[in-house]
Amino acid sequence: VDLDVARQELEEFIPHVRNMTDSSIRKMAGRDLVRFKQFKKQGIAVKFGRFSQKENNQIRKNIEEFLLVTGIDNAEKLLFTSRYPEDKETINRLKAERHFCEKLAEGIPRPWRLIYYRARKIFDPNNYKGRYSKEEKEKLKKYHTLHGNDWKKISELMSRSNLSVAMKYSEIKSDVNYGPWSKEETQKLMHAVEEVIRRRMEKEDANSVSLSEKSRSEISIDRETLYQKLPWTEIEAKVETRYWRQCKQKWTAVLTNKMTKGQQLYRGTKGLQAKINLIKRLYEMKVEDANEVKWEELCNIIGDVPRAYVQAKFYKLKVTSVPLWQRKTFSEIIDYLFEEKLPELEEQL
Repeated sequence: VDLDVARQELEEFIPHVRNMTDSSIRKMAGRDLVRFKQFKKQGIAVKFGRFSQKENNQIRKNIEEFLLVTGIDNAEKLLFTSRYPEDKETINRLKAERHFCEKLAEGIPRPWRLIYYRARKIFDPNNYKGRYSKEEKEKLKKYHTLHGNDWKKISELMSRSNLSVAMKYSEIKSDVNYGPWSKEETQKLMHAVEEVIRRRMEKEDANSVSLSEKSRSEISIDRETLYQKLPWTEIEAKVETRYWRQCKQKWTAVLTNKMTKGQQLYRGTKGLQAKINLIKRLYEMKVEDANEVKWEELCNIIGDVPRAYVQAKFYKLKVTSVPLWQRKTFSEIIDYLFEEKLPELEEQL
């Protein structure tokens, strides 16, 4: 593979390709470039971000078909071959003979590596084991001391998925508070968010050399800038006493309080009406995946709030109202809320 040519051709589909290693370029040139060009001929753009339900179903279909033609027992053996050392040689031979890489990515306009990670997440039986016990958290800390960030090794020892142990360790690696936020913590969060937003604005506007010297009252910021795509792990490091998810939730609460002037918009009869309207609007949208929902359009159901606030309320609604929601598709969740929960809420109202 001519790396310079491959980089140049891939850049059309992946803007950040220039920052990738030579090894990654070689793999993408072999696994992705031809597919990307075919998708381009069909007028289909390469996608990133969350997988849609349609894409998840395509991955399941591709895996099932591959299992049928190879006779491999199950998806876990196919995607986590190292867990089955006695079958490893046979499985790897079948994967090579039957072009596993091409088959897995069939019909999905995304980089192969992302499709592979998604498939592993869907089919890993260790990925749905619920909350970590106190003993598991202590074991996780101990294994990290021994093995560092070798999440593959730690996941095997914990019988949890790679992603699960990595995410959980990010939460428990330091002394994190779980109670109410103190004034000092909230101020640290405000300053951390302000710092990253100022830096982003300076990069976008080369003429804003003196931006860092301006006071808050002198800066005009688009509302979306205040809550979209903020670097939460960086903000977590600046706050120090809270992990990134807590920082994100607290920042959403701070923004909501500012935007609503402290009004309680999701309690009492207002809260019931908001839930009713939210379920009805989602049902009317007829979308197959949460990724297709235009959350900004749903904000006015509750009031002048950030979209993250609406998403959080929907998450709580499905978790508390829909049995076995983890096993249901997005459309099945909406149907259940509309058919079962909605009449109950209307009666309460």
